[in-house]
Amino acid sequence: MRNQIGPDTHQQDVKQSLLSKMGEAAATTLASVLVLGIGFAGAGYAYHKSYKYLQLKKIENAFEPGDPVLVLAAVAKDVPAPPNSQHWIMREEQPKIDDIINGGDKGHYHLIMGEKGCGKSSMLLEAMRKIDGEGCAMFEAHADLEIFRIRLGKALDYEFHEDYIGAYFSERGPRESTALLDIERAMNKLEKVALKYREKKSKPLILIINQTHLIRDDEDGKDLLELLQQRAEQWAASNLVTMIFNSDDYWVYERLKQLATRMEVMSIADLPKAQAITALRKYRQRYFAEEVDKSILEQVYDRVGGRLSFLNRVAKSHDMLATCDRIKEIEKTWFLNQCWILGSEMDDDVMDQQKWASAAMVLALALVDKEGEMEQTYDAEKGHVLPSYPMHKAQEIMTRADFIRDLDRLNLFTITSMAQVRASSVPMHRAFKEICAEEGFRQFLQDTLDRIAAIESLGRTRELVAKDLVLGGKYHISKPMSWNGRVEVKLEQKEEDDN
Repeated sequence: MRNQIGPDTHQQDVKQSLLSKMGEAAATTLASVLVLGIGFAGAGYAYHKSYKYLQLKKIENAFEPGDPVLVLAAVAKDVPAPPNSQHWIMREEQPKIDDIINGGDKGHYHLIMGEKGCGKSSMLLEAMRKIDGEGCAMFEAHADLEIFRIRLGKALDYEFHEDYIGAYFSERGPRESTALLDIERAMNKLEKVALKYREKKSKPLILIINQTHLIRDDEDGKDLLELLQQRAEQWAASNLVTMIFNSDDYWVYERLKQLATRMEVMSIADLPKAQAITALRKYRQRYFAEEVDKSILEQVYDRVGGRLSFLNRVAKSHDMLATCDRIKEIEKTWFLNQCWILGSEMDDDVMDQQKWASAAMVLALALVDKEGEMEQTYDAEKGHVLPSYPMHKAQEIMTRADFIRDLDRLNLFTITSMAQVRASSVPMHRAFKEICAEEGFRQFLQDTLDRIAAIESLGRTRELVAKDLVLGGKYHISKPMSWNGRVEVKLEQKEEDDN
């Protein structure tokens, strides 16, 4: 009996030992997995939190003084910095812009409008230079939303989670999105930084979007502008961020005007005569260290006006008057290449383009004719007084309402913030006068308009061909009284003679 019990007891001990070892192994494995899981989860959570914290710190650093982007932009825009600041041309709008940039003007966002080359960006950069870029960020707009997103991220030092490695810890990254959603996320981050900055400095951050007109005037561009304007309105109301839109074209104003409640519009025009001559003298002194006779300076102003980009180009040349004429020829060539008319012999395939070109020529001729009717076209102090028409009147003259904005985009005409339409510059208006003064131009324009009208008339004409008429037969066309206005056509044949 002892021999029978012994083996069974031994087998039971072996089974218990095996089960205990399996349990111990399972417990060890479970503990290891649990420790690893908690470790990875803790590491992922810590990385996620530290990543978000570092993002905000990087955006804060983007608004610290001494931004190198300001130095690069100032060099590119030729903004003088000390010790050459005496060459800077102080405009009457500069104190207002300085007050906006240093945070003194609160509760609004701003749209700065003006023709290309009149000095809008240079004034913004000068205002930023005075405070060493503290609390300011500036970037260039672009038509492509992805590029716009990247430039915004560069200005804010925000990577849009492109360097996020949380997926290694089984944390799904937030990068899977569109450019517009990325821009919205960047605005959310900026808002958090702005709250801390307002509490610390008691003034708003400044975000400048330069060349806003480069955003496409399509559905994506409208969505982007709406997103930016909504943020601008909210931040202006809470004094968090002052947004500045800088634009050359009128359509941006039309888009923002629809939802604007806190927007202020600042119009930047060409320099008046006295300031333009002073600027030209300073430019010449800077580049050639020479004093120019005042009569020469006045001749230059008479030819190119007070556009800073033109004055700077003229001052850099050895023969200033010849450069003035070249600028006018460049503007004239640009206008003719875009808008020249083809006369009475034009093919009907180009009619749509010729409608656009002839409308531009009609408006140019109307501006030239209006100059002859004006009492004053040149003021001894202010300088040039270019003829202009209200926008609705210009559309009436062109007989089209959809062309004027495209002409503004091409810098052939300009639409001011007060909706006045005129030539884009003094050299362009001189080009208009030369073109309209050419022999036979008015008749040539009228021939083009007559040809367009004839082609349109042909397009509206329908030809009916009558067939199967026997000798002496007739068609009888009548319009009986009916509710649908139908027309009846009957064939009447000649009666046969019995004889």
